[in-house]
Amino acid sequence: MIRHDNEHGSINVSTNVYTDIVGTAATNCFGVKGMAARSVTDGVYHLLRKESVGKGVKVQFNDDDTISIDLHIIVDNNVNLSAVGASIIEQVRYVVTSYTGTEVREVNVYIDSMMID
Repeated sequence: MIRHDNEHGSINVSTNVYTDIVGTAATNCFGVKGMAARSVTDGVYHLLRKESVGKGVKVQFNDDDTISIDLHIIVDNNVNLSAVGASIIEQVRYVVTSYTGTEVREVNVYIDSMMID
């Protein structure tokens, strides 16, 4: 949880808020099919439903009041993986900072699977 203090009081922003913001920002990027979660039983990555976008995201709070983000995604077939990853990093940084005022130290994108139609 990150705490933002101002002259009127303080605002505490929980981890769930960050994971939902990040998941939504990532899934809105071109080429992203959705967030991924690894099944404990079979070890296979599965596409998460829209309402579970935060489950493919891990947020770490750093001592300097910044956050580090890991996200696991599934992409569409025939997309440039490097371009999709760069787009996600840029979009996630922008959205998190503009919505919460929190600086993002790093965004790590893990492409776990590709959807082949």
